[in-house]
Amino acid sequence: MVATNSSPEKHAVCIEGLSVGYGEKVILRDLNFCVEHGQVVTVLGGSGSGKSTLLKAIIGLIPPREGHILLFGKDISGDRAEETLHDLRRRIGVLFQAGALIGSMTVAENIALPIREFSDVPDDIADDIVRLKLEMVRLEGFGNYYPSELSGGMKKRAGLARAVALDPQILFCDEPSSGLDPQTAAEMDRLLLEMNEALGITMIVITHDLPSIRTISDWSVMLDREAGGIIAMGPPEELEKSEDRKVSAFFHREPGAVPGQAPKGEA
Repeated sequence: MVATNSSPEKHAVCIEGLSVGYGEKVILRDLNFCVEHGQVVTVLGGSGSGKSTLLKAIIGLIPPREGHILLFGKDISGDRAEETLHDLRRRIGVLFQAGALIGSMTVAENIALPIREFSDVPDDIADDIVRLKLEMVRLEGFGNYYPSELSGGMKKRAGLARAVALDPQILFCDEPSSGLDPQTAAEMDRLLLEMNEALGITMIVITHDLPSIRTISDWSVMLDREAGGIIAMGPPEELEKSEDRKVSAFFHREPGAVPGQAPKGEA
């Protein structure tokens, strides 16, 4: 993680003076940070702090009110945002919270979807890529299953396989361990680390799961609803020692002072 006064093309993601919201309501104001190539950055915060809103803005689902979002040094928030983002689609992958698999398609068909949409590889090559991605996420033999036939953890892994089908340089993950038991969540953490270490994929991970934060993070960005933006940045082991009440409460699971929520006894 670096300040934004350095050359943006040297970084995977740069956020400069970003403000985003819905309708008349501004959720996040004046965010500034950059993510280095190969880093795993976790975005933390309580409910309503703007974590998913930030993710949606970075992947181009909602436009910024102010500021800039640069992917690989290219501004996706300017006048030609949609055109620029389209050109970058092959270089980014997204793992949505519930996997977002298409229920009428098999797991293999789901994984093949971005390959067929954003590349012109022959069908037999696409099939080989799908098999490799299934092996990568430990789902060999499940290609012909439908999402409804999978467990929650398997759906997440299938979603991960689809997210990396095109070998992206940046992977965005929205709550990858949400709803999983501790062992399955740990397996998801291992998969993410393996992909980061073996393939050098840069990752921005939205999460509030403390074991995952401690396991996968190189750097963490903490958002707060009341502040409407970032209240802390740094390696998680440093944030755990923070004297800020909200940051400390998050990492030490202290009731009544959860980031983004009013202290116990207050309206």
